[in-house]
Amino acid sequence: MYGYYGYRYYDPTYFLVLIGAILCIAAQIRVSSTFNKFSGVRSRTGMTGAEAAQKILQMSGITDVRIEHISGSLTDHYDPVHKRLRLSDTVYGSDSVAAIGVAAHECGHAVQHDKGYAPLQIRSKLVPAANIGSKAGIPLILLGAFLGMNQMLIQIGIWVFALAVLFQVVTLPVEFNASGRALAMLGDYGMLANDEVKNCKKVLSAAALTYVAAAASSILQLLRLVLLFGGKRRRD
Repeated sequence: MYGYYGYRYYDPTYFLVLIGAILCIAAQIRVSSTFNKFSGVRSRTGMTGAEAAQKILQMSGITDVRIEHISGSLTDHYDPVHKRLRLSDTVYGSDSVAAIGVAAHECGHAVQHDKGYAPLQIRSKLVPAANIGSKAGIPLILLGAFLGMNQMLIQIGIWVFALAVLFQVVTLPVEFNASGRALAMLGDYGMLANDEVKNCKKVLSAAALTYVAAAASSILQLLRLVLLFGGKRRRD
């Protein structure tokens, strides 16, 4: 039994998966090291991540978003459905420059939601489809391959998986915009000095790389699936 490219037990498209994995690992190492570095730099105001988030929301005229403390490290996120801004152990009570930067970034999402930022709305609508795509796409493709290379099932699986990839791509402008808003608000509201804002930018830029790596990895995975199953070739 030979593979699609004539090599026994060898699939040359695995290099696409390898590249994606390396990108994700490198991005995660970068964000962890950068966050840890600036977690040791105390803000001059002594303001904690939770206090910074509260001030940003108030200054932005947002009064219906609740700030909550959640466990974990860098598990921070904004929930647009319930209007909850959740800050992790390493951010909520920390007065570091890194913590304030992350808290401000999540506030950036709350501001996006408040102002009806289009990419955020699109991403929110894609969530159900993306969940289905990430869970059902590859199983459908494998089922199609198992059933004698059933092209209809395979094509459906590829398109379903593509929805998850689309979600990752749409996430990029949402995250970059939130970081841009965060840095602007920290400076405009006088919460951090210019050099502290620059350090926050380093933290948020490193965090943004994780989303870029995730999107690139998903695109490479989709490309691999298309190369392996997109045609009408069968195993000999």
